[in-house]
Amino acid sequence: MRVALLGPTRVEADDGTPVDIGGARLRMLLARLALDPGRPVPATTLIDDLWGDQPPADAQNALQSLVSRLRKVCPAVALEPGGYRLEIAADDVDVFRFERLRAAGLLDDALGLWRGDALADVRDAPFALVAAARLDEARLSAEEDRFADGDLDVAELTAMHERHPLRERLAGLLMRALCARGRQSEALHVYAEVRRVLAEELGVDPSQELRDVQLAALRGELGPRAVVDRLPVRLTSFVGREDALARVAELLGGSRLVTLVGPGGAGKTRLATESAARHPAHAKGRVWFAPLAGVRAAEDLTVAVLGAFELSFAADPMRRSADGMSRIVEVLAAGESLLVLDNCEHLVDAAAEFTTTLLRRVPNVRVLATSREPLAIDGESLCPVGPLAVPNGQTDVAGFGAVRLFLDRATAVRPGFRLDESTADDVKQICRRLDGMPLALELAAARLRSMTVRQITQRLDDRFRLLTSGSRTALPRQRTLRAVVEWSWDLLTDPERELARRLAVFPAGADLAAIEEMCLPDAFYVLTSLVEKSIVDVSEHGEPRYRMLETIRVYAAEQLASSGESREITARFRRYYRELTDRWEPLTRTARQIEAINVYEAEHDNVVAALRGAIDDGDAELAAGLLGGMFWYWLVKGDSNRASASIREVLAFGDRLPADISAAFGALRLMMDAVPGTPPKDEAAAAIEDCVRTGAITSFPALGMVLPMLAFLSQHKELAYREVRRAAKSPDAWTRAGADWALSFILNEDSDLDGAEQARDRAYEGFAAAGDRWGSAMTLGMKARSVSETGDNRAAIALYEQGLALALELGSQDDLIQHQWRLAVEHARLGDHAAAARVVDEAERFVREIGNDELAAMVLYAKAEVRLSSGAPADAHELSVRFKQAASTLSLPSEFAAEWAATLDARIALAEGRYTDAEEAVAVVITTTSARGDIPDLAATTELLAQIRHAQQENDVAARLLALARLVRGRLDLGDPAVRQLVAELGDPKPVDLAKKQAVEEIRRVAGVED
Repeated sequence: MRVALLGPTRVEADDGTPVDIGGARLRMLLARLALDPGRPVPATTLIDDLWGDQPPADAQNALQSLVSRLRKVCPAVALEPGGYRLEIAADDVDVFRFERLRAAGLLDDALGLWRGDALADVRDAPFALVAAARLDEARLSAEEDRFADGDLDVAELTAMHERHPLRERLAGLLMRALCARGRQSEALHVYAEVRRVLAEELGVDPSQELRDVQLAALRGELGPRAVVDRLPVRLTSFVGREDALARVAELLGGSRLVTLVGPGGAGKTRLATESAARHPAHAKGRVWFAPLAGVRAAEDLTVAVLGAFELSFAADPMRRSADGMSRIVEVLAAGESLLVLDNCEHLVDAAAEFTTTLLRRVPNVRVLATSREPLAIDGESLCPVGPLAVPNGQTDVAGFGAVRLFLDRATAVRPGFRLDESTADDVKQICRRLDGMPLALELAAARLRSMTVRQITQRLDDRFRLLTSGSRTALPRQRTLRAVVEWSWDLLTDPERELARRLAVFPAGADLAAIEEMCLPDAFYVLTSLVEKSIVDVSEHGEPRYRMLETIRVYAAEQLASSGESREITARFRRYYRELTDRWEPLTRTARQIEAINVYEAEHDNVVAALRGAIDDGDAELAAGLLGGMFWYWLVKGDSNRASASIREVLAFGDRLPADISAAFGALRLMMDAVPGTPPKDEAAAAIEDCVRTGAITSFPALGMVLPMLAFLSQHKELAYREVRRAAKSPDAWTRAGADWALSFILNEDSDLDGAEQARDRAYEGFAAAGDRWGSAMTLGMKARSVSETGDNRAAIALYEQGLALALELGSQDDLIQHQWRLAVEHARLGDHAAAARVVDEAERFVREIGNDELAAMVLYAKAEVRLSSGAPADAHELSVRFKQAASTLSLPSEFAAEWAATLDARIALAEGRYTDAEEAVAVVITTTSARGDIPDLAATTELLAQIRHAQQENDVAARLLALARLVRGRLDLGDPAVRQLVAELGDPKPVDLAKKQAVEEIRRVAGVED
């Protein structure tokens, strides 16, 4: 919990949620306790501080009652023998955070905590007057300190002086600011006014300090003074490191040694330079910059630092280090100072010794170092400097640090360059593939002098030849990308180079066990040394994983190839991941599913690389094994495009594949190609028989679900029932659950709604018992849709929410959005439009964070449905247009996208009274749904057509359509308020004595669909 008193009293929970405290007396009590955080305040003190000399008759009981009320909203209030205590840390109260930041010299941060007058809403409390006065004085003093240490802003100082005309220090600062701008006469007028007011109101003369300022102004000693800038000249804008600047400033406020650590090309030197330029010592001319990149011998380090001070000496060379340090100490000890030591990595031992000596001998110096590894001395604070933020699939990328830097440097060499539809994809790819590393991005941008951005993107595989056009005035190791990496590589020991080149085999990094199995036994200490030297990054979310930036990995791969080890290490790599997927694939359908998914998440790019390599090298058996181990994970996570493409590539091996694998992949390919259409009936039947003949059905549990569905979708119902019966006899519980899941579709089409519901219940129980959240969530969604059709929207919402919780746990993006979509629509069907909008907003936030444009298009559609249901057809129309535009550029199935769009357009046209347009759109949907035999969607569209006919005053036709919809589905969708309203107006439709096929044909005729 956090308490804010620097303004109106405000309380926030740990997650940032505001806490409503209540009335004035409760806020007074909380504020008083917060002024002594973590310490008991005696009851007698609280009574005096809250009621003063007018306490209530039973003050102790009144206080106890007040505390009891406060604890209901603020449980952190505790009763102790010494009184009442607010159990929070001092830093959780903005008053004490202000004091800490002020003491650290972080005045902007400290003053940024103020939101108005201190204790603004509790100043009627007796304790508040003294406390508020003390805090107001502290705020004024901090503001004065900020001006004294930084820029003297005339406008701000004038405003403050007018509010506090008797504060002499403030008047002196204003006088200095005016003189610095050549306004001496105005400064002297300020002095005269202050002297007059002091005499009239207090009967005193100005202080000696203010008289000294007046005298200096009269002598002309306060004119503009040039700041001595010893930092390297900044010729380009500083982009993308604003947060890092704040972090460095904070670290320098609390530590005397801050080391910026990161790989070559990360921008450590520029960040150090910008940080030093903003440090208070710079305005006083007391910042020095010592470049060490050109220093080769450790004993020359002191001489290099002396050069930064423009000092030299002619003493005995044998004593130059000691004499040099003495002269450096003499300069730095003259006042608060900052020394920047740039590029320490190749002299790290000497730099550590030098810095230790300097910090010990000069108490008022701070050191800002840059290095590819820490100096590793006491008191060092590390500030990692890594890549700039890069986009990861997002549409709006202009705010990412890497993109901002690339655009800034690109427009410098090609003024007409812009981020638009023609360049955005290439810019995103450049930023991502160059890891967001500033130097690499600058070198790439420089290539725009002679190349297009597309040509640059196409040549990133040859990045070391491409990125060679750095500044001629830069250090040699910063002029080309290869030189940057070689500088770091040359600093490694032989064992470090051996491990580093072998690590190139891992595109997604690896854990220690994998590294030791494939690269180097007992690798831990060599590996941690590579981390220290910024060759390898480590992620410690769970089991530590080690990875290289892509540019370093490309260089390491070159070294691996030239070492002659590449074939052996690559073979180990592929075998390892074949064994890993063999081990974990069965667990993706068990109670260990989350654990398995996490393994796949971490190792995904490694397995893909192994699969890609096996395909490219023609290793059919290995490729098939890796694909078999990966396919179900892709399906669960919704990555069907990758799964489908990989299946096609592996099937291209033909007879080189084992028969059962070929049959299984053939059936899976047909199934994936069919969605949302209808698979060729004969081809589907042949694929199913191949799976039976080869025994694939026993090797691949997923086929227990896939084969019945393939038969069902290809309209081969008897074969579908046969495969359901076969799968239902499987010894595998998950396969039996999959069979029931498929059976529910078949029974639903046969209008056996009770049987379908029972099959879904068995499927859910089976998936839940197996521990499969994916199957459980999917089945809950189906159950929710069925329950909704009965008119019980609330029960459907509960089921959708249950499925959504499982999808969140699983991390399946597709399933998550699907559940949020359906949940939002169900809230709208219930009439709770506010809840529907909240769910859509959550979905929008999610897709923005993950940057998935296809899911973003689906959320657009869901939002359009919700807006239409809430009575805003114009909003829905605008969202429909945006959905169709997005769908045209994405890999959404074109038939589904067109069908969804037509359904929405029909509903919008109906709401707007454009009945002809609505009819035309409905005809499109009835054409596609009837052609593929999608009975639920056909029935829903028939109900929509009935609404259109009713609006056209064709009530007999509308009633007939309702009857046909009930016939083909088995019931009407009474969860839809529009359908309920239509039934209420027309009456319950009479039964229709037709076969389902005839009913479908009649629906098509009424819709005007030609056969």
